[in-house]
Amino acid sequence: MEEESTSVESNTGNERIKLNVGGKYFETTLSTLRSGGPDSLLFALSNRRSADPNPVFIDRDPEIFSVLLSLLRTSHLPSTARRFSKQELADEALFYGIDAHLRAATAPPPFSGIDAALASSIRPASEGLPSSFVAADSGAVWIAHGGQISGYDSTLTHSGTVRTHLDEIDSICRVWPEIAAIGSMSDPGLHFYNFSGSRHVGSVHWTDPLDPRIFKAHVNAITASENSVFASFDCPHRENCILEVDKSNLRTVNQFARQSGNQAKNMVPAKLTWIPATGVLVGSAVTGGAFGFSGYVRIWDPRSGEVVWETNEPGGSGRSSRFGDSFADVEADVEGLLLFKLCSKSGDLAMADMRFLKDDPWIYLKEKNASLVSCGEVRNSVVHCYKGQVFVSREGGLEVWSRVEQRENVVVRSENESDAEGFYRRNFVDKREDSDRGIIKKIEGGGDRLFVSREDVEGIEVWESSRFSGAISVL
Repeated sequence: MEEESTSVESNTGNERIKLNVGGKYFETTLSTLRSGGPDSLLFALSNRRSADPNPVFIDRDPEIFSVLLSLLRTSHLPSTARRFSKQELADEALFYGIDAHLRAATAPPPFSGIDAALASSIRPASEGLPSSFVAADSGAVWIAHGGQISGYDSTLTHSGTVRTHLDEIDSICRVWPEIAAIGSMSDPGLHFYNFSGSRHVGSVHWTDPLDPRIFKAHVNAITASENSVFASFDCPHRENCILEVDKSNLRTVNQFARQSGNQAKNMVPAKLTWIPATGVLVGSAVTGGAFGFSGYVRIWDPRSGEVVWETNEPGGSGRSSRFGDSFADVEADVEGLLLFKLCSKSGDLAMADMRFLKDDPWIYLKEKNASLVSCGEVRNSVVHCYKGQVFVSREGGLEVWSRVEQRENVVVRSENESDAEGFYRRNFVDKREDSDRGIIKKIEGGGDRLFVSREDVEGIEVWESSRFSGAISVL
């Protein structure tokens, strides 16, 4: 009589099964094995012949299998997982077909600035001082260091390094999942590299046959829309403009915002942000010196090339012109359609609704907590908006302004500054020892992470929400 094989339907989830992994025996239930999913190797093993007295033999590492079996049982990694590298765990999980379970278990919790803590740091093997970086929605990140780009996947495992023809990379933008647009202040042109193929795929230069001053134009800032790449260029003679490049063929399709950068209000944009909801481009430039800060915020419609709104400081309307409190940095919240600026003298944070811009649209956020109010003059600052939160660095410190939930649907229309008191609340993200590590140069969010680089510090910091932020020990 032939032995009957045990089917998925006929086996109960509590029936036990024995496995021999690398000479070590394990006993578990069919339901645990099947929790790996129907496409996993372990699910297939659950259909083995029930009359076979010998445990299934798998020629793999038993210690890592013990970790993965615990993952299937609890949906969490045990503490013993720390004995193995991320790559070792990933390789074994892929073999068993449960790599999705591992990614879910190792992914950080939903990101919240008020619960964030320094989780790790990423340091490229060579030339470890980052000149720029860009994060992806998955939590992966590309780091430019020297003339190289090092990639790290969503688990922060090193995925490869590309050596470019540039000596230094000062700006980088992810225009496709595997294509990076890069620019350098020391070499002209906008260049595109295929990260997976480690090859240069094209370059764009700003030229004008009718103007001999337009040569060796360097890229200052890059951003991308669904179909285009926008880059700001400037020349040694300080002429500058913005080029729009078609992503499908890497050819220039538009040129606008050309100006001579002899004054602060005509500087090349140092920051560009595409706003998909309205189809406009936000650009800003700030310069500082012995007499304070000056610069502009400008919004263009690329279809016409016209400026639809702008403000210049000092000399513009509103509080900055009255008090000489020019902005030190400006950032656009793409999802909330808001502009934020950090004032250089007072340290105040102000916001403006891009749907209702006017001569003086700024509303100044006020903090009622007396211990948090004093900010003072700002010399080195960065503002970054991510997931409805505003992250602000002052020198080496990091703080977050979080929107108050009950006021989430309030539209900023009022001219009364006091109406903004309930919109946001301020909290410090870092500890004193964190802020002592150096001046923060760049902040960028990706996935459920916040990436931070500091002046003259190798690598970049990775901040994540703590899984235990809500747990308070009373023992």
